[in-house]
Amino acid sequence: MIRLVIVDDHAIVRHGLKQILALAPDIAVVGEAGGGGELQYVLARTACDIVLLDMNMPGLAGVDLIKWMRTEHPDLPILVLSMHAEGQIASRALKAGARGYLTKDSEPEILVGAIRKVSGGGKFIDAALVETLVFDHDPQSCAPHEELSERELQVFLMLASGRTISEIASDLFLSIKTVSTHKFRLMRKMNLQTSTDLVRYAIRHQLIDG
Repeated sequence: MIRLVIVDDHAIVRHGLKQILALAPDIAVVGEAGGGGELQYVLARTACDIVLLDMNMPGLAGVDLIKWMRTEHPDLPILVLSMHAEGQIASRALKAGARGYLTKDSEPEILVGAIRKVSGGGKFIDAALVETLVFDHDPQSCAPHEELSERELQVFLMLASGRTISEIASDLFLSIKTVSTHKFRLMRKMNLQTSTDLVRYAIRHQLIDG
């Protein structure tokens, strides 16, 4: 039996995933968490074989959370299930230590197959991202958002998703001044003038749903 922990900050997503995985006789959801802090608590008390992880959550999340898991639980496989169908984000997750990456619009049977493969020691990449990961490595053709730091990218995605600076500060346990500084730097790096420009950029590069 594959023992799995689901990590996503949306309760309705966790519920839906549990319903899907209940149909797989060899997979048991043994725990769930709404963020990185809660995951630390769950992993300290729950034996599992794989973690199904969302990338964009409040607090410790994304690449930082993957790196923490690689340090504290080096033998525990991580399968990222993300809304971001973007090769550069997938690449960052995989380089940080995730063993698989697929998007939330994947078919249920693809998800189940990915869980089985990653928990068994293999790796899995969403088919829609393979071509991007293989061919988009020319540094001279990098999109502006690929030059952002991990924290800047996290703030960028949250801003593009409609979060306010105050909400982001609260979610990431940062000061409003720090988040504002990140916003200023990322806007300058990407040569964006307004918040509308930021959202349009994210939609154009398929970083968020349009």
